[in-house]
Amino acid sequence: MNAKLIATIRLHCQHIARPRLTDPGALVAQMGAMQAQDHANALWAIGLRTAGADAVSVRAAIADRRIVRSWVLRGTLHCVAGADLRWMLALLGERSIAGMAGRHRGLGLDDKLFAACAKLVVKALAGGKQMTRPALFALLDDAGIATTGQRGIHILWRLAQQGLLCFGDHAGKQPTFALLDDWLPAPGPRYTRDEALAELAHRYATSHGPASAADFAFWAGIKLSDARLGLAAGEGLEQVEADGVRYWMAPGAAEASAAPGGVFLLPGFDEYLLGYKDRGAVLAAEHAPRIAPGGNGVFKPMIVSGGRIVGTWQRAGAGVGTEPFHRPQARRHQGDRGRSARGVRLLDRENMTRRNY
Repeated sequence: MNAKLIATIRLHCQHIARPRLTDPGALVAQMGAMQAQDHANALWAIGLRTAGADAVSVRAAIADRRIVRSWVLRGTLHCVAGADLRWMLALLGERSIAGMAGRHRGLGLDDKLFAACAKLVVKALAGGKQMTRPALFALLDDAGIATTGQRGIHILWRLAQQGLLCFGDHAGKQPTFALLDDWLPAPGPRYTRDEALAELAHRYATSHGPASAADFAFWAGIKLSDARLGLAAGEGLEQVEADGVRYWMAPGAAEASAAPGGVFLLPGFDEYLLGYKDRGAVLAAEHAPRIAPGGNGVFKPMIVSGGRIVGTWQRAGAGVGTEPFHRPQARRHQGDRGRSARGVRLLDRENMTRRNY
């Protein structure tokens, strides 16, 4: 096992090289959770991993509530299967809330204020209503609860962590919020804490492997000891070692993976990079600042060739502009249409949808 083989297997397990599922909802469930800080990038990430999908079919899965967006892993925005949101919040929410306690004290937010906010929001959204973030902020401001200085978004974050809110439909370019019990009336599966850890570990290892316990702990936002417990309990996982590090993955994943031909256009914030604590197998350390300039938490769309991230890309009119790390390498792959061409068609369809609707 070496870095190149790790990258090759990850391309397979993450459904990038050869998508095997045709349903976007099933894809998100298999991935466990997918980064969703940026809505358009999240659509791209789901669509490129789903055979025959485009932005319309991904949106349909969201509208059908098979996919839901909320603050889940590490307290950041992710897309998860609708059936999984409650048990994931039950497993991960308490730790996320505790991790924000200092920040909330600094903003003057406490349990009494959060309870008052919850009462206002529940009354406003009862009966299946949806409201945009500006509308909810106005509701709170009118009640004398200031939402300035990031207080508003932290209030919504906390109510989502408590399982009260989740994201609803989009109203134009604005996301809306809905009561979780209205948006997802079915309770979903119930797990003990140990069962939930094992389930999350299995989803992660089979969709992101080869991955270490430290990778899983980082991705899920849990303690390393809990990550090890979950992986040890994960049913049927295969283990390999490389440079003294133990990795977990789906059984037979190495044998099922072929050499990753083609060039892949991945969106910003993609799981292929952000799903791991150690990103060295796919990105050279010296190129990391090119992906996240200034270290401000914003990750650019990526070009992947041979399993390695070799540059960035961006929309350029009706096409795509590229910024490769090494120009000669980019020229060598210039004629490779393959999977990257399918990605461009997905992007074109996204543009068409926005123009029409």
